[in-house]
Amino acid sequence: MDTVSKQKRSEIMSRIKSRDSKIEALFSKALWKRGFRYRKNSGTYFGKPDIVLKRHETVIFVDSCFWHGCKKHCRIPTNHKTYWKQKIAKNTARDKEVSKYYKKQGWKIFRIWEHEIKKNPSKAVNEIVKFLK
Repeated sequence: MDTVSKQKRSEIMSRIKSRDSKIEALFSKALWKRGFRYRKNSGTYFGKPDIVLKRHETVIFVDSCFWHGCKKHCRIPTNHKTYWKQKIAKNTARDKEVSKYYKKQGWKIFRIWEHEIKKNPSKAVNEIVKFLK
């Protein structure tokens, strides 16, 4: 049983955005300062990567701990537990499918967890720089 009304739940869920989260913005600004030019959330690329570095043939996905099932931080809500487990499992399967697609295309894929960016944004950007070299 949900603890809030359907209308309130709908309102809460409508505020969850699929792009331009605070973590994404922090990370992308740090990349920009390091001289990388990119496209954000481009729908023309498979899987809608958070950041596309076309010149480097690299896609970057900033995975949130909840929606992508981080082993350290994902806490499944107690209400509708089976729904949430299935939802996160589908997201994880889609992540694997998208990664496989870009590997076949010869592109580099970089996935970073939101907690890594929160902990140390400059270290996360340094990892990208090392990854691209």
